[in-house]
Amino acid sequence: MAEASRAGGSSRKPRYVLAIDTALGAASACLLDLSSGTPVAAESLPMERGHAEALLPLLDRIVAQVDGGFDAISRVAVTVGPGSFTGIRVGVAAARAIGLACQIPVVGVSTLQALAAPAIASRIQPPIIAAIDAKHGNVYAQIFGTAGITVMEACHASVASVIEAAGPGPLRLVGSGAPMLAIEAWSRGLNADVDAHTAVPDIALVARLGALADPEAAGPKPLYLKPPDAKPQKALSPPPEPTTADA
Repeated sequence: MAEASRAGGSSRKPRYVLAIDTALGAASACLLDLSSGTPVAAESLPMERGHAEALLPLLDRIVAQVDGGFDAISRVAVTVGPGSFTGIRVGVAAARAIGLACQIPVVGVSTLQALAAPAIASRIQPPIIAAIDAKHGNVYAQIFGTAGITVMEACHASVASVIEAAGPGPLRLVGSGAPMLAIEAWSRGLNADVDAHTAVPDIALVARLGALADPEAAGPKPLYLKPPDAKPQKALSPPPEPTTADA
């Protein structure tokens, strides 16, 4: 990673939040200026695989755009899932390493909360459902009510069960699982509005949520809502010992 710099030989007060997201279909990073609340550098690379190889060069490019480099960062925010098992591990490991090296707090941000944040901020009529396609007719989902209050905790569930839990609507659906939920809602005669531009979180919003998070309550712990699809192979049993009759 790029080396930190010092201005005039004296230490400058850290003023940026570094946000990292590799939980879904992109590798993204952002630096948020805490004094103005605006991002000063951000980049998002769409990808389904290869997050580990892309992330460190991406972080170097982002951090190099501010005076002081890593020394100018006051905290790190990282998406903790739900999402890709491998992607989550990549982002969380990088965030923890930076936090340890720079001796700064690291906070976790839910991908579902980040996906729902624009709709919540716009004061769209609830319920708002953030959903990520989990394959096989299932989604990772969370339902938000007035002022972003959680109505249904994040879970791994069938599309039908999420719509049943949402109530009579109208519904605001965001995330990659939104089209699946919309089809189910429409089949039941419910009014559902789909935001088709929220497959991955806005990395600037991840930074803003991370700036507000309490490090004591929102640690960088991966949020896995179901076991991984890939399971370790069973060890092969050794061949049986030959018996006297076989000799």
